[in-house]
Formats: sequence, structure tokens, C-alpha cells
Amino acid sequence: MTVPAPQDAWRQTHLGHLLGHALRRFDERVLALMARNVEVPLALSNLAARAQVSAAHIHITRHLALDGSRLTELAARAGMSKQAMGDLVDQCEAWGLVKREADDRDKRARIVRFTETGLAWLKAFEQAVAQADREFRAEVGPDVATVVSLGLEAYAGAWSPG
Repeated sequence: MTVPAPQDAWRQTHLGHLLGHALRRFDERVLALMARNVEVPLALSNLAARAQVSAAHIHITRHLALDGSRLTELAARAGMSKQAMGDLVDQCEAWGLVKREADDRDKRARIVRFTETGLAWLKAFEQAVAQADREFRAEVGPDVATVVSLGLEAYAGAWSPG
């Protein structure tokens, strides 16, 4: 029996592929907006403008609790290994976005916290996400945007890591 050759178009049009492209486009737009935000410290805006800040760095911005997080918690929230998150934290610490401090509950542990510069970055991130969201809604229309948002919330809410 001969196995028929698979069709090829599905590899470029399946939902996961489209979601990946949409996420990359959204994150790239957010970083472009942050690069032009006058309230972002110049060194950080230059990093964003030169594509030195990547979607991976956005994981820290998205997942670091305002009162700080242990590295293991931060990695788990971002769906990354502790080592990979540690490398990102090292880089963000060198840029002045975050700092590591002793954990008051366990002196052996360290807490990652935003610095004042990091909080300014977070504010710019909030503004850029809101702008990119408005642009998405304007491009696809309010009805489609609402359906997409509701569908993604339902789909993501049904998933649990691990």
C-alpha cells in the first residue's frame, strides 16, 4: 500500500503557527513603541531600538511580581528553565532593570525586584501594550478583536503547564 503524500499548506496556516506570528508581531510592536518612549531611560530605549531587548526579556517584564519574585517562581510563570531565566535576570540586572536582594523569609534565597529604572520600563511597557492592543483592535475591528480575546482567554485558561 502506498501512503499518499501529505498536503503542505496546513504547516503554514495552522492555529499554532498563526498564534506564534501574531505574538512575535505584537511583541515587536511593543518594543518599537518602547524604543520611542521618552520616559524610558535612553540606554534602555537604545537597546530596544537596536533589537538587543528580545521577547525573552519581555518575560521578566510580564512575570516579575511588583513586590518581587524568587527566580524559581519567575521561571515557572514564564515557562522557562531556572538557568535560562537566571541568564535573563543577569542581563536585566546589568541594564539596571532589576536587582537581587536577600529574601526576608529565607536568608539563603534571593528575591528579584524591579529597580526604579525597571519600574519606569514597566510603565512604558504598560503604555506600549495598550497602544499595540488599540492598533490590533483598529486593524481587525472591534467585533473580531473581542472574539479573538474571548477565544484566547478560554483556550489559555484551559491550559495548565506541566
